[in-house]
Amino acid sequence: MKKPGFASAHAPGPRAFGAQAPGRASDGPVVVIGAGLGGLAAACTLSARGHDVVVCEANDWTGGKAAEWKDQGFRFDMGPTILTLPSVLRRIMNEAGHTLEDRLEMHRLDPQWRCFFDDGDRLDLLENIEAMARSLEDRHPGDGKGYRDLIAMSETLHDISRRFVFWKSVGGIGDTLDLGQSFRPEVMRDIAALRMHSTLGREIRKRIANPKAVQVFDHFTQYVGSNPLQAPAVLTGIAHMQVDEGIWYPVGGTRAVPQALREIAEEQGVTFRTDSRVVRILHDRRRVHGVVLENGETIGASAVVSNADSVRTMRELIDRDRAPAAWRQFRRQWKKREPACSGVVLYLGLNKAYDHLAHHNFVFSRDPEEEFEAIYREGRPAPDPTCYLAAPARTEPGVAPPGGEALYVLVHTPYLRPGQNWTEIFPGYRETILRKLERAGGMPDLRSRIQCEHHLTPMDIHRRYAPQAGAIYGLASHGRLDGGFKPANRSAGLGGLYFAGGSAHPGPGMPMALMSGWIAADCLDADVRGREPGLARAG
Repeated sequence: MKKPGFASAHAPGPRAFGAQAPGRASDGPVVVIGAGLGGLAAACTLSARGHDVVVCEANDWTGGKAAEWKDQGFRFDMGPTILTLPSVLRRIMNEAGHTLEDRLEMHRLDPQWRCFFDDGDRLDLLENIEAMARSLEDRHPGDGKGYRDLIAMSETLHDISRRFVFWKSVGGIGDTLDLGQSFRPEVMRDIAALRMHSTLGREIRKRIANPKAVQVFDHFTQYVGSNPLQAPAVLTGIAHMQVDEGIWYPVGGTRAVPQALREIAEEQGVTFRTDSRVVRILHDRRRVHGVVLENGETIGASAVVSNADSVRTMRELIDRDRAPAAWRQFRRQWKKREPACSGVVLYLGLNKAYDHLAHHNFVFSRDPEEEFEAIYREGRPAPDPTCYLAAPARTEPGVAPPGGEALYVLVHTPYLRPGQNWTEIFPGYRETILRKLERAGGMPDLRSRIQCEHHLTPMDIHRRYAPQAGAIYGLASHGRLDGGFKPANRSAGLGGLYFAGGSAHPGPGMPMALMSGWIAADCLDADVRGREPGLARAG
Protein backbone atom coordinates (compact mmCIF):
# COMPACT_ATOMS: atom_id res chain seq x y z
CA MET A 1 0.00 0.00 0.00
CA LYS A 2 1.23 3.48 -0.81
CA LYS A 3 2.41 5.29 2.28
CA PRO A 4 0.77 8.74 2.27
CA GLY A 5 2.60 12.02 2.16
CA PHE A 6 5.36 11.36 -0.33
CA ALA A 7 4.81 10.49 -3.96
CA SER A 8 5.93 6.85 -3.84
CA ALA A 9 8.12 5.08 -6.36
CA HIS A 10 4.96 3.57 -7.85
CA ALA A 11 3.21 6.92 -8.11
CA PRO A 12 3.25 9.15 -11.20
CA GLY A 13 6.09 11.59 -11.59
CA PRO A 14 5.80 14.87 -13.50
CA ARG A 15 4.94 14.31 -17.17
CA ALA A 16 7.16 15.87 -19.79
CA PHE A 17 5.91 19.01 -21.51
CA GLY A 18 4.86 17.85 -24.93
CA ALA A 19 5.31 14.15 -24.02
CA GLN A 20 4.26 11.66 -26.63
CA ALA A 21 0.55 11.06 -26.46
CA PRO A 22 -0.75 7.52 -25.88
CA GLY A 23 -0.97 5.55 -29.10
CA ARG A 24 1.01 8.06 -31.16
CA ALA A 25 3.06 6.35 -33.88
CA SER A 26 6.79 6.73 -33.41
CA ASP A 27 9.20 7.57 -36.21
CA GLY A 28 12.67 6.13 -35.96
CA PRO A 29 14.46 4.35 -33.14
CA VAL A 30 15.19 5.55 -29.67
CA VAL A 31 18.67 7.10 -29.80
CA VAL A 32 20.81 6.74 -26.69
CA ILE A 33 23.64 9.27 -26.50
CA GLY A 34 26.58 7.65 -24.76
CA ALA A 35 27.28 4.03 -23.84
CA GLY A 36 28.16 4.60 -20.20
CA LEU A 37 26.48 2.54 -17.50
CA GLY A 38 23.29 4.62 -17.60
CA GLY A 39 23.06 4.43 -21.38
CA LEU A 40 23.65 0.67 -21.38
CA ALA A 41 21.03 0.12 -18.68
CA ALA A 42 18.54 2.21 -20.69
CA ALA A 43 19.34 0.28 -23.89
CA CYS A 44 18.87 -3.09 -22.17
CA THR A 45 15.59 -2.04 -20.57
CA LEU A 46 14.12 -0.42 -23.68
CA SER A 47 15.07 -3.30 -25.96
CA ALA A 48 13.59 -5.77 -23.47
CA ARG A 49 10.32 -3.86 -23.78
CA GLY A 50 10.32 -4.04 -27.57
CA HIS A 51 11.82 -0.67 -28.55
CA ASP A 52 14.22 -0.26 -31.45
CA VAL A 53 17.39 1.27 -29.97
CA VAL A 54 20.53 2.81 -31.46
CA VAL A 55 23.38 3.76 -29.10
CA CYS A 56 25.78 6.46 -30.32
CA GLU A 57 29.09 6.54 -28.44
CA ALA A 58 31.74 9.19 -29.07
CA ASN A 59 34.65 6.98 -28.06
CA ASP A 60 35.88 3.73 -29.59
CA TRP A 61 34.83 1.73 -26.51
CA THR A 62 31.60 1.30 -24.58
CA GLY A 63 31.20 1.51 -20.81
CA GLY A 64 32.05 5.15 -20.17
CA LYS A 65 34.26 5.55 -17.10
CA ALA A 66 34.10 1.77 -16.52
CA ALA A 67 36.96 1.35 -18.96
CA GLU A 68 40.26 -0.47 -18.60
CA TRP A 69 43.95 0.12 -19.25
CA LYS A 70 46.40 -2.68 -19.98
CA ASP A 71 50.18 -2.69 -20.11
CA GLN A 72 52.95 -5.27 -19.57
CA GLY A 73 50.56 -7.88 -18.22
CA PHE A 74 48.73 -5.49 -15.85
CA ARG A 75 45.02 -4.70 -16.18
CA PHE A 76 43.41 -1.72 -14.43
CA ASP A 77 39.84 -0.58 -13.95
CA MET A 78 40.13 3.08 -14.96
CA GLY A 79 37.04 4.40 -13.20
CA PRO A 80 34.83 2.69 -10.61
CA THR A 81 36.46 -0.18 -8.76
CA ILE A 82 33.63 -1.61 -6.65
CA LEU A 83 29.97 -2.48 -7.04
CA THR A 84 27.47 -1.73 -4.29
CA LEU A 85 23.71 -2.40 -4.30
CA PRO A 86 24.01 -5.35 -6.72
CA SER A 87 20.20 -5.63 -6.56
CA VAL A 88 20.04 -2.73 -9.04
CA LEU A 89 22.08 -4.57 -11.66
CA ARG A 90 20.16 -7.77 -10.91
CA ARG A 91 16.83 -5.99 -11.57
CA ILE A 92 18.01 -4.65 -14.91
CA MET A 93 19.30 -8.05 -16.02
CA ASN A 94 16.16 -9.79 -14.79
CA GLU A 95 14.00 -7.52 -16.91
CA ALA A 96 15.97 -8.64 -19.93
CA GLY A 97 15.42 -12.29 -18.95
CA HIS A 98 18.86 -12.92 -17.43
CA THR A 99 20.24 -13.52 -13.96
CA LEU A 100 23.20 -11.67 -12.51
CA GLU A 101 24.80 -14.95 -11.51
CA ASP A 102 24.64 -16.29 -15.08
CA ARG A 103 26.41 -13.23 -16.46
CA LEU A 104 28.96 -12.27 -13.79
CA GLU A 105 31.09 -13.96 -11.15
CA MET A 106 31.05 -11.75 -8.07
CA HIS A 107 33.21 -11.71 -4.91
CA ARG A 108 31.95 -10.12 -1.69
CA LEU A 109 34.65 -8.06 0.04
CA ASP A 110 35.17 -7.90 3.80
CA PRO A 111 36.77 -5.84 5.23
CA GLN A 112 35.04 -3.36 3.00
CA TRP A 113 37.83 -0.80 3.45
CA ARG A 114 41.18 -0.84 5.25
CA CYS A 115 42.07 2.61 6.54
CA PHE A 116 45.57 3.95 7.21
CA PHE A 117 46.46 7.07 9.20
CA ASP A 118 49.50 9.32 9.46
CA ASP A 119 50.49 7.95 12.88
CA GLY A 120 50.66 4.37 11.57
CA ASP A 121 47.30 3.30 12.96
CA ARG A 122 44.91 1.13 10.94
CA LEU A 123 41.15 0.61 11.08
CA ASP A 124 39.12 -1.89 9.08
CA LEU A 125 35.54 -1.07 8.04
CA LEU A 126 33.69 -4.35 8.60
CA GLU A 127 30.41 -5.39 7.01
CA ASN A 128 29.04 -6.96 10.20
CA ILE A 129 27.44 -4.22 12.28
CA GLU A 130 28.11 -5.78 15.67
CA ALA A 131 31.73 -6.61 14.85
CA MET A 132 32.28 -3.05 13.68
CA ALA A 133 30.59 -1.64 16.78
CA ARG A 134 32.88 -3.72 19.03
CA SER A 135 35.95 -2.53 17.13
CA LEU A 136 34.92 1.10 17.54
CA GLU A 137 34.04 0.62 21.22
CA ASP A 138 37.49 -0.83 21.89
CA ARG A 139 39.04 2.31 20.46
CA HIS A 140 36.74 4.86 22.11
CA PRO A 141 34.08 4.03 24.72
CA GLY A 142 30.65 5.05 23.51
CA ASP A 143 31.43 4.84 19.81
CA GLY A 144 30.00 1.32 19.58
CA LYS A 145 26.58 2.58 20.66
CA GLY A 146 27.03 5.63 18.43
CA TYR A 147 27.74 3.42 15.42
CA ARG A 148 24.65 1.29 16.04
CA ASP A 149 22.61 4.49 16.25
CA LEU A 150 24.22 5.79 13.05
CA ILE A 151 23.33 2.60 11.18
CA ALA A 152 19.76 2.66 12.56
CA MET A 153 19.32 6.24 11.33
CA SER A 154 20.94 5.28 8.03
CA GLU A 155 18.51 2.38 7.62
CA THR A 156 15.56 4.74 8.08
CA LEU A 157 16.94 7.10 5.44
CA HIS A 158 17.67 4.20 3.09
CA ASP A 159 14.08 3.01 3.52
CA ILE A 160 12.72 6.50 2.72
CA SER A 161 14.91 6.61 -0.38
CA ARG A 162 13.69 3.20 -1.53
CA ARG A 163 10.05 4.16 -1.08
CA PHE A 164 10.03 7.70 -2.42
CA VAL A 165 13.18 8.50 -4.39
CA PHE A 166 14.59 5.41 -6.10
CA TRP A 167 13.17 3.96 -9.33
CA LYS A 168 11.29 7.13 -10.37
CA SER A 169 12.18 10.42 -12.02
CA VAL A 170 12.87 12.98 -9.29
CA GLY A 171 14.34 16.45 -9.74
CA GLY A 172 13.51 18.05 -6.39
CA ILE A 173 11.56 17.79 -3.16
CA GLY A 174 8.34 18.62 -5.00
CA ASP A 175 8.58 15.34 -6.91
CA THR A 176 8.54 13.35 -3.66
CA LEU A 177 6.05 15.21 -1.46
CA ASP A 178 2.30 14.73 -1.76
CA LEU A 179 1.26 18.11 -0.39
CA GLY A 180 -2.29 16.96 0.19
CA GLN A 181 -1.06 14.45 2.75
CA SER A 182 1.87 16.41 4.20
CA PHE A 183 0.50 16.88 7.70
CA ARG A 184 -0.44 13.29 8.44
CA PRO A 185 1.54 11.87 11.39
CA GLU A 186 3.26 9.23 9.24
CA VAL A 187 4.37 11.91 6.80
CA MET A 188 5.65 14.21 9.50
CA ARG A 189 7.76 11.37 10.88
CA ASP A 190 9.31 10.74 7.46
CA ILE A 191 9.98 14.44 6.93
CA ALA A 192 11.58 14.74 10.38
CA ALA A 193 13.72 11.67 9.66
CA LEU A 194 15.23 13.43 6.64
CA ARG A 195 16.95 15.92 9.00
CA MET A 196 16.76 18.69 6.45
CA HIS A 197 18.43 21.05 8.94
CA SER A 198 21.57 18.92 9.12
CA THR A 199 24.48 17.47 7.14
CA LEU A 200 26.04 14.04 6.85
CA GLY A 201 29.15 15.27 8.63
CA ARG A 202 27.15 16.70 11.50
CA GLU A 203 25.13 13.51 12.01
CA ILE A 204 28.33 11.44 12.14
CA ARG A 205 29.99 13.79 14.63
CA LYS A 206 26.94 13.69 16.90
CA ARG A 207 27.41 9.94 17.33
CA ILE A 208 31.11 9.16 16.82
CA ALA A 209 33.83 10.77 18.96
CA ASN A 210 37.01 9.14 17.65
CA PRO A 211 38.36 11.51 14.95
CA LYS A 212 39.78 8.61 12.95
CA ALA A 213 36.43 6.83 12.82
CA VAL A 214 34.80 10.13 11.83
CA GLN A 215 37.17 10.31 8.85
CA VAL A 216 36.20 6.78 7.83
CA PHE A 217 32.47 7.54 7.84
CA ASP A 218 32.90 10.98 6.27
CA HIS A 219 34.12 9.19 3.18
CA PHE A 220 30.75 7.69 2.38
CA THR A 221 30.57 10.92 0.37
CA GLN A 222 33.44 9.47 -1.73
CA TYR A 223 30.66 7.97 -3.84
CA VAL A 224 29.23 11.40 -4.70
CA GLY A 225 32.42 13.48 -4.73
CA SER A 226 31.23 15.99 -2.17
CA ASN A 227 32.16 17.58 1.16
CA PRO A 228 30.55 15.71 4.09
CA LEU A 229 30.27 18.98 5.98
CA GLN A 230 28.07 20.38 3.19
CA ALA A 231 26.29 17.20 2.03
CA PRO A 232 22.68 16.69 3.21
CA ALA A 233 22.00 14.30 6.07
CA VAL A 234 19.89 12.07 3.81
CA LEU A 235 23.12 10.80 2.22
CA THR A 236 23.87 9.06 5.52
CA GLY A 237 21.64 6.36 4.04
CA ILE A 238 24.70 5.25 2.04
CA ALA A 239 26.07 3.61 5.20
CA HIS A 240 23.16 1.17 5.43
CA MET A 241 23.20 0.51 1.68
CA GLN A 242 26.77 -0.67 2.10
CA VAL A 243 26.23 -2.97 5.09
CA ASP A 244 22.87 -4.21 3.76
CA GLU A 245 24.03 -5.55 0.38
CA GLY A 246 27.79 -5.47 0.82
CA ILE A 247 30.66 -4.41 -1.42
CA TRP A 248 31.38 -6.60 -4.43
CA TYR A 249 34.10 -7.12 -6.98
CA PRO A 250 33.14 -8.63 -10.36
CA VAL A 251 35.74 -11.00 -11.78
CA GLY A 252 37.19 -9.17 -14.76
CA GLY A 253 36.86 -5.94 -12.80
CA THR A 254 34.04 -3.44 -12.98
CA ARG A 255 34.71 -3.43 -16.71
CA ALA A 256 32.88 -6.76 -16.77
CA VAL A 257 29.60 -4.99 -15.96
CA PRO A 258 29.31 -2.86 -19.14
CA GLN A 259 30.61 -5.78 -21.18
CA ALA A 260 27.79 -7.98 -19.89
CA LEU A 261 25.19 -5.27 -20.47
CA ARG A 262 26.35 -4.66 -24.03
CA GLU A 263 26.18 -8.38 -24.77
CA ILE A 264 22.61 -8.52 -23.46
CA ALA A 265 21.64 -5.43 -25.44
CA GLU A 266 23.11 -6.78 -28.68
CA GLU A 267 21.35 -10.10 -28.15
CA GLN A 268 18.12 -8.08 -28.01
CA GLY A 269 18.87 -6.25 -31.27
CA VAL A 270 20.39 -2.98 -30.03
CA THR A 271 22.70 -1.30 -32.55
CA PHE A 272 25.93 0.20 -31.20
CA ARG A 273 27.76 2.90 -33.13
CA THR A 274 31.14 3.81 -31.63
CA ASP A 275 33.24 6.78 -32.82
CA SER A 276 29.89 8.50 -33.34
CA ARG A 277 29.84 11.72 -31.37
CA VAL A 278 26.46 13.48 -31.18
CA VAL A 279 26.91 17.22 -31.63
CA ARG A 280 23.27 18.30 -31.72
CA ILE A 281 19.83 17.10 -30.70
CA LEU A 282 17.18 17.98 -33.29
CA HIS A 283 13.93 19.31 -31.89
CA ASP A 284 11.21 21.86 -32.29
CA ARG A 285 9.72 23.94 -29.51
CA ARG A 286 7.99 20.99 -27.92
CA ARG A 287 9.69 17.71 -28.86
CA VAL A 288 12.93 16.05 -30.00
CA HIS A 289 13.03 14.21 -33.32
CA GLY A 290 16.63 13.22 -34.01
CA VAL A 291 20.35 13.78 -33.54
CA VAL A 292 23.22 15.02 -35.68
CA LEU A 293 26.62 13.30 -35.55
CA GLU A 294 30.01 14.98 -35.80
CA ASN A 295 30.40 13.70 -39.37
CA GLY A 296 27.20 15.49 -40.38
CA GLU A 297 24.96 12.41 -40.45
CA THR A 298 21.40 12.86 -39.17
CA ILE A 299 19.59 10.05 -37.37
CA GLY A 300 15.85 10.41 -36.94
CA ALA A 301 14.59 9.45 -33.50
CA SER A 302 11.28 8.89 -31.77
CA ALA A 303 12.98 9.83 -28.49
CA VAL A 304 16.46 10.55 -27.13
CA VAL A 305 18.06 9.30 -23.91
CA SER A 306 21.13 11.38 -23.11
CA ASN A 307 23.75 9.55 -21.05
CA ALA A 308 26.01 12.54 -21.61
CA ASP A 309 26.45 15.05 -18.79
CA SER A 310 22.98 16.51 -18.21
CA VAL A 311 24.17 20.12 -17.88
CA ARG A 312 26.29 19.90 -21.02
CA THR A 313 23.41 18.23 -22.86
CA MET A 314 21.15 21.19 -22.20
CA ARG A 315 23.87 23.78 -22.68
CA GLU A 316 25.53 22.38 -25.83
CA LEU A 317 23.23 19.92 -27.61
CA ILE A 318 19.91 21.77 -27.34
CA ASP A 319 19.10 24.83 -29.46
CA ARG A 320 18.06 27.43 -26.88
CA ASP A 321 16.38 29.58 -29.52
CA ARG A 322 14.15 26.70 -30.63
CA ALA A 323 13.22 25.61 -27.10
CA PRO A 324 13.72 28.68 -24.91
CA ALA A 325 11.27 27.57 -22.23
CA ALA A 326 13.00 24.20 -21.73
CA TRP A 327 16.40 25.88 -21.44
CA ARG A 328 15.18 28.56 -19.03
CA GLN A 329 13.48 26.02 -16.80
CA PHE A 330 16.56 23.80 -16.58
CA ARG A 331 18.92 26.71 -16.03
CA ARG A 332 16.72 28.28 -13.36
CA GLN A 333 16.77 25.08 -11.30
CA TRP A 334 20.41 24.10 -11.66
CA LYS A 335 22.48 27.23 -12.40
CA LYS A 336 23.55 27.70 -8.76
CA ARG A 337 24.78 24.13 -8.27
CA GLU A 338 28.53 23.66 -8.60
CA PRO A 339 30.12 20.64 -10.21
CA ALA A 340 31.32 17.91 -7.88
CA CYS A 341 35.04 17.27 -7.46
CA SER A 342 37.41 15.85 -10.02
CA GLY A 343 40.47 13.74 -9.34
CA VAL A 344 43.96 12.56 -10.16
CA VAL A 345 44.23 8.82 -10.82
CA LEU A 346 47.50 6.89 -10.82
CA TYR A 347 47.65 3.40 -12.33
CA LEU A 348 50.79 1.78 -10.92
CA GLY A 349 51.90 -1.64 -12.12
CA LEU A 350 53.93 -3.02 -9.22
CA ASN A 351 56.37 -5.91 -9.64
CA LYS A 352 55.66 -6.93 -6.04
CA ALA A 353 52.35 -6.58 -4.17
CA TYR A 354 51.99 -5.18 -0.65
CA ASP A 355 50.59 -7.85 1.64
CA HIS A 356 49.28 -5.39 4.25
CA LEU A 357 46.75 -3.85 1.85
CA ALA A 358 43.16 -5.04 1.60
CA HIS A 359 41.31 -4.99 -1.71
CA HIS A 360 40.03 -1.46 -0.96
CA ASN A 361 41.92 1.03 1.16
CA PHE A 362 42.04 4.64 2.27
CA VAL A 363 45.20 6.46 3.29
CA PHE A 364 43.73 9.43 5.11
CA SER A 365 44.87 13.04 5.23
CA ARG A 366 46.34 14.37 8.45
CA ASP A 367 43.67 17.09 8.63
CA PRO A 368 40.27 16.43 6.98
CA GLU A 369 38.99 19.95 7.48
CA GLU A 370 42.08 21.36 5.75
CA GLU A 371 41.54 18.88 2.91
CA PHE A 372 37.84 19.69 2.45
CA GLU A 373 38.52 23.44 2.65
CA ALA A 374 41.16 23.23 -0.07
CA ILE A 375 39.16 21.09 -2.49
CA TYR A 376 35.63 22.39 -2.07
CA ARG A 377 35.98 26.02 -0.96
CA GLU A 378 39.37 27.22 -2.17
CA GLY A 379 39.42 25.22 -5.41
CA ARG A 380 42.99 23.95 -5.06
CA PRO A 381 44.52 20.48 -4.61
CA ALA A 382 44.76 19.45 -0.97
CA PRO A 383 48.30 19.80 0.40
CA ASP A 384 48.00 16.46 2.24
CA PRO A 385 45.34 14.46 0.40
CA THR A 386 43.38 11.33 1.20
CA CYS A 387 44.31 8.56 -1.24
CA TYR A 388 41.87 5.82 -2.21
CA LEU A 389 43.61 2.59 -3.25
CA ALA A 390 42.31 -0.52 -4.99
CA ALA A 391 44.62 -3.54 -4.87
CA PRO A 392 42.62 -6.19 -6.77
CA ALA A 393 45.33 -8.83 -7.25
CA ARG A 394 44.52 -10.37 -3.85
CA THR A 395 41.00 -11.09 -5.18
CA GLU A 396 41.83 -11.68 -8.85
CA PRO A 397 45.53 -12.56 -9.29
CA GLY A 398 45.27 -12.36 -13.07
CA VAL A 399 45.19 -8.53 -13.03
CA ALA A 400 48.99 -8.53 -12.66
CA PRO A 401 51.96 -10.77 -13.44
CA PRO A 402 52.68 -13.37 -10.71
CA GLY A 403 53.39 -11.67 -7.38
CA GLY A 404 52.60 -8.20 -8.74
CA GLU A 405 49.78 -5.70 -8.20
CA ALA A 406 47.71 -3.41 -10.40
CA LEU A 407 47.51 -0.58 -7.86
CA TYR A 408 44.84 2.04 -8.52
CA VAL A 409 45.22 5.35 -6.65
CA LEU A 410 42.52 8.06 -6.70
CA VAL A 411 42.95 11.47 -5.07
CA HIS A 412 40.06 13.92 -5.18
CA THR A 413 40.83 17.38 -6.52
CA PRO A 414 38.71 20.44 -7.34
CA TYR A 415 36.82 20.49 -10.60
CA LEU A 416 38.66 22.44 -13.31
CA ARG A 417 39.13 26.10 -12.42
CA PRO A 418 40.24 28.97 -14.69
CA GLY A 419 44.02 29.26 -14.83
CA GLN A 420 44.73 25.72 -13.63
CA ASN A 421 47.21 23.99 -15.93
CA TRP A 422 47.35 20.32 -14.98
CA THR A 423 50.25 19.67 -17.33
CA GLU A 424 52.26 21.90 -15.01
CA ILE A 425 50.55 20.87 -11.75
CA PHE A 426 50.69 17.10 -12.17
CA PRO A 427 54.42 16.32 -11.72
CA GLY A 428 54.53 18.08 -8.36
CA TYR A 429 51.22 16.61 -7.22
CA ARG A 430 52.30 13.11 -8.23
CA GLU A 431 55.24 13.61 -5.90
CA THR A 432 52.85 14.68 -3.10
CA ILE A 433 50.77 11.53 -3.60
CA LEU A 434 53.73 9.16 -3.70
CA ARG A 435 55.23 10.68 -0.55
CA LYS A 436 51.87 10.27 1.17
CA LEU A 437 51.69 6.58 0.26
CA GLU A 438 55.30 5.99 1.27
CA ARG A 439 54.83 7.67 4.66
CA ALA A 440 51.29 6.88 5.75
CA GLY A 441 50.44 3.90 3.55
CA GLY A 442 53.33 1.73 4.70
CA MET A 443 54.96 1.65 1.25
CA PRO A 444 58.43 3.16 1.75
CA ASP A 445 59.87 1.39 -1.31
CA LEU A 446 56.92 2.13 -3.60
CA ARG A 447 58.93 3.82 -6.36
CA SER A 448 61.28 0.88 -6.70
CA ARG A 449 58.35 -1.47 -7.28
CA ILE A 450 56.73 0.56 -10.09
CA GLN A 451 57.14 -1.36 -13.36
CA CYS A 452 54.66 0.64 -15.45
CA GLU A 453 52.55 3.72 -14.88
CA HIS A 454 49.68 5.68 -16.37
CA HIS A 455 47.63 8.60 -15.03
CA LEU A 456 44.60 10.81 -15.53
CA THR A 457 44.34 14.44 -14.42
CA PRO A 458 41.15 16.52 -14.20
CA MET A 459 41.85 17.82 -17.71
CA ASP A 460 42.35 14.26 -19.00
CA ILE A 461 39.03 13.27 -17.40
CA HIS A 462 37.33 16.28 -19.00
CA ARG A 463 38.65 15.40 -22.46
CA ARG A 464 38.10 11.67 -22.16
CA TYR A 465 34.58 11.57 -20.68
CA ALA A 466 33.25 15.10 -21.36
CA PRO A 467 31.78 15.85 -17.92
CA GLN A 468 31.18 19.43 -16.86
CA ALA A 469 34.52 20.99 -15.79
CA GLY A 470 36.12 17.56 -15.39
CA ALA A 471 33.78 16.68 -12.52
CA ILE A 472 33.71 12.93 -11.96
CA TYR A 473 30.38 12.88 -10.09
CA GLY A 474 28.11 15.38 -11.90
CA LEU A 475 26.76 18.15 -9.69
CA ALA A 476 28.00 18.47 -6.11
CA SER A 477 25.68 17.10 -3.42
CA HIS A 478 25.88 20.29 -1.36
CA GLY A 479 22.93 21.90 0.39
CA ARG A 480 20.86 20.61 3.31
CA LEU A 481 17.54 20.72 1.47
CA ASP A 482 18.26 20.20 -2.21
CA GLY A 483 21.80 18.79 -2.16
CA GLY A 484 20.57 15.23 -2.58
CA PHE A 485 18.79 15.98 -5.86
CA LYS A 486 20.04 15.85 -9.45
CA PRO A 487 18.31 16.72 -12.75
CA ALA A 488 15.24 14.54 -13.30
CA ASN A 489 15.38 11.68 -15.78
CA ARG A 490 12.50 13.02 -17.87
CA SER A 491 12.86 16.50 -19.31
CA ALA A 492 10.15 18.75 -17.94
CA GLY A 493 10.37 21.12 -20.92
CA LEU A 494 11.12 19.08 -24.02
CA GLY A 495 9.08 16.01 -24.93
CA GLY A 496 10.91 12.83 -25.83
CA LEU A 497 14.14 13.84 -24.04
CA TYR A 498 15.36 11.76 -21.09
CA PHE A 499 18.51 11.83 -18.96
CA ALA A 500 20.63 8.98 -17.61
CA GLY A 501 24.03 8.64 -15.97
CA GLY A 502 25.75 9.95 -12.87
CA SER A 503 24.86 13.57 -13.63
CA ALA A 504 21.11 12.76 -13.54
CA HIS A 505 18.86 11.41 -10.78
CA PRO A 506 19.60 9.50 -8.57
CA GLY A 507 23.26 10.48 -8.95
CA PRO A 508 26.77 9.07 -9.34
CA GLY A 509 28.25 5.70 -8.49
CA MET A 510 27.70 2.42 -10.33
CA PRO A 511 24.30 1.42 -8.90
CA MET A 512 22.85 4.92 -9.15
CA ALA A 513 24.04 5.39 -12.74
CA LEU A 514 22.54 2.02 -13.63
CA MET A 515 19.28 2.91 -11.89
CA SER A 516 19.15 6.21 -13.77
CA GLY A 517 19.17 4.33 -17.07
CA TRP A 518 16.31 2.11 -15.95
CA ILE A 519 14.29 5.14 -14.81
CA ALA A 520 14.86 7.00 -18.09
CA ALA A 521 13.81 3.91 -20.04
CA ASP A 522 10.75 3.34 -17.87
CA CYS A 523 9.61 6.95 -18.25
CA LEU A 524 10.05 6.77 -22.01
CA ASP A 525 8.20 3.46 -22.26
CA ALA A 526 5.40 4.79 -20.05
CA ASP A 527 5.01 7.90 -22.21
CA VAL A 528 4.82 5.83 -25.40
CA ARG A 529 2.30 3.37 -23.94
CA GLY A 530 0.18 5.94 -22.12
CA ARG A 531 0.73 4.52 -18.66
CA GLU A 532 2.30 5.86 -15.52
CA PRO A 533 5.91 4.88 -14.82
CA GLY A 534 6.56 2.51 -11.96
CA LEU A 535 7.99 -0.76 -10.87
CA ALA A 536 5.47 -3.08 -12.50
CA ARG A 537 7.90 -4.04 -15.27
CA ALA A 538 10.97 -4.24 -13.04
CA GLY A 539 10.27 -7.72 -11.70
